[in-house]
Amino acid sequence: MYNQNVIVTLDVGLHARPAAYFVREASRFSSEIYVIKGTAKVNAKSIMGVMSLAVNKGTEITIEATGRDEQEAVERLVEIVQEKS
Repeated sequence: MYNQNVIVTLDVGLHARPAAYFVREASRFSSEIYVIKGTAKVNAKSIMGVMSLAVNKGTEITIEATGRDEQEAVERLVEIVQEKS
């Protein structure tokens, strides 16, 4: 398992289009990937799950992956939530 805590810096947070892009990128990896906010843990490959977290700019989340490409997956998804809009 590989995980990383990150502060979301996207201006609109992880909603709508950014969430769809995040899920699409997560789906490229074979690892099981989760997004954790507080006590909630959702599948990063599920648009409904990711959007249900209501992640706003400035929110701290953890991205966690288990599998063959776990580190690459987490690092790529961290890049996405830290992009400047």
